[in-house]
Amino acid sequence: MNGAPPASPAGPLSELERLRRRVEALSRKRVEAEDRLRALLTSLLPLDDLLADTRRRAGGLHETRSARETASVAVALSEQIDAAQMMLRSEFARHDVVPMEVVGRAADPAQMRVVGAEPHPTVPDGTVLREKATGFRLGTSVLRPAQVVVAVPGPAPEPELDTSVAADGPNPAAPETPGPVRGERTQPRRTPRSRRGLPRKPSARRKRRPRRG
Repeated sequence: MNGAPPASPAGPLSELERLRRRVEALSRKRVEAEDRLRALLTSLLPLDDLLADTRRRAGGLHETRSARETASVAVALSEQIDAAQMMLRSEFARHDVVPMEVVGRAADPAQMRVVGAEPHPTVPDGTVLREKATGFRLGTSVLRPAQVVVAVPGPAPEPELDTSVAADGPNPAAPETPGPVRGERTQPRRTPRSRRGLPRKPSARRKRRPRRG
């Protein structure tokens, strides 16, 4: 006789064994999900560092002393914002999250939410003109629908005119009113009562009495 335990007879698993295996499988999935979440959060920490530095640089705009310094800080801020978005999109792609490309396509209610419409003379009705918010897919499913503006038949809207006027500048639409000339009366002259056919005032009829010595 050898010391090996006797093999268990082949047969269907008991209900207790099935439950044990199901708990083990769920436990493994939970650990894997926690690991993926931790990896995702860890990968986003450099993005937080970049945004914190961008905020610090934005605060420095109030401390610039010349137009050149202001322009330099503005360019640096723009570059850092672009870098932050690229970093975020890269992490999205690692987790199979990709942005939708919907401009120029027909609006699809399953993937898009129409939030506006604009008349257009040549683009077909219902075609996406632009996005208000980017839509994203997670694998083959929709993570977030895109918010879009679509075309409707009609003439293109005319560009809005800038009617704002500088506070210290003249209004080109208002006619210029000449100011008073130096030495000239600013109010109209009154017509004498005699020319208007009115009787003289009683006070004007009184004569001064000569002073007595």
